[in-house]
This record gives sequence, structure tokens and C-alpha cells, in this order.
Amino acid sequence: MPDRPTKTDRGRPSAVPRGTAAAPPPKPSNQTKPEAAFDLWLERGLHKLFDDVAREPIPEALLKIIEQDRNKR
Repeated sequence: MPDRPTKTDRGRPSAVPRGTAAAPPPKPSNQTKPEAAFDLWLERGLHKLFDDVAREPIPEALLKIIEQDRNKR
């Protein structure tokens, strides 16, 4: 029997292209369920939005500015 269709399979756009790593599993918590659910939703949403950006290389111009600042100290 085939897997259930994902949101992307149903024609709805996905924020993360296929083949992109999923968000890490939730960490155990002592929070109440509504707070834990919100934290999980937020963490997954932020990963979907920003993981690709965080993996981009740092621009050379920015690295040069950082190095200049280090040399001043």
C-alpha cells in the first residue's frame, strides 16, 4: 500500500523542497502540552524557513570586515 500523500503531493506548496533535511526531533520537555506544541511548531517552522540560508557560505566581503575588526582588537 503506498504511503499517505504529503501536503506537497496534494497540490499545496511546501516551504521546504523535497530532499531537504527535516527538522530535528523534538526534545523531551517538562512544559505543559500547549507550550510544548507551540515550541515544536515554532522550531519546525523556523527550520523550514532558515536552514537553507544558514547553510549558505559567508560572503568574502563580510569575512574581510570580521577579520579587520579582529585585527583592531
